[in-house]
Amino acid sequence: MSNILVVAEHYNGKLKSSTFSSITFARQAGDVHIAVIGSNISDTADALKSYGAARIYKIDKPELEQYLAYEYSIAVTELAKSIDAEMVAMSTSTTAKDLMPVVATRLEAGMASDIIEYTDGKFKRSMYAGNAVATLEITTPKKVVSVLDTAFAKAEPADGESPIEDFQVDIPAGKAKWVAMEESASDRPELKEAEIIVSGGRGFKGPENLHLIESLADKLNAAIGWSRAAVDAGWATNDLQVGQTGKIVAPEMYVAIGISGAIQHQAGMKNSKVIVAINKDEEAPIFSLADYGMVADLFEVLPRMTEKIPDQS
Repeated sequence: MSNILVVAEHYNGKLKSSTFSSITFARQAGDVHIAVIGSNISDTADALKSYGAARIYKIDKPELEQYLAYEYSIAVTELAKSIDAEMVAMSTSTTAKDLMPVVATRLEAGMASDIIEYTDGKFKRSMYAGNAVATLEITTPKKVVSVLDTAFAKAEPADGESPIEDFQVDIPAGKAKWVAMEESASDRPELKEAEIIVSGGRGFKGPENLHLIESLADKLNAAIGWSRAAVDAGWATNDLQVGQTGKIVAPEMYVAIGISGAIQHQAGMKNSKVIVAINKDEEAPIFSLADYGMVADLFEVLPRMTEKIPDQS
């Protein structure tokens, strides 16, 4: 079988759950090999030992402590060449969108992005907010893909443990250097990692009402997302936007409140396991997706819902 190299994504020593979707994809395509890149990453590599990879490669260097596309692309490319990987795969993310095209260029490989299915050497990806599905074939000897994690189940542990090997590679200094990370601090789960997401839209009418969704999210230990209309209005930052031009999520439960559910928003959350919708417009498109729907004024029902939910602590 072909060797498939999965690039594991992690942050602060913790694996992103999307990595396990990439492993599921890779199992369908060939023998799974996993690259863990960074500095002081032994524990991160150990966390992958039970997922059935033929081998886990640890590229552990001080200069890889912070992600930069130039350095990481050299590490991935040299490893892919060393194991004669036919395909390099990574879950779709901000990092993947930056890294994988560079890897494809270095490998002189064709690339397909946001893959939702793989069958008999062909890839499928959705287009036009999910209204069309394209079937793609990469004809170059080497292939690079990014995998839409919501389309593949998270890999479960397998029997046995995978061997871990240190892979040595010389990485010359690039022209860019790491300066600093400025990130917003939050006690809530990260949007892509959350089991429950509570999302709001134009129906909240203004930032003075956002405490209503925050109170509900706190009770549910949920992440908060927003529609594009809410983000464009300045009520929330871009990193919290769910939809075709935001983040694509598939939590165990997605609660859409005051969101009409335009097709662009549906493209970002339609694969959620359970969808709950609250909207006073009974014709709102979101109800076509909802497992549970409530035609009601959010300003009346949200405080009552929040009051009835017991604390999760």
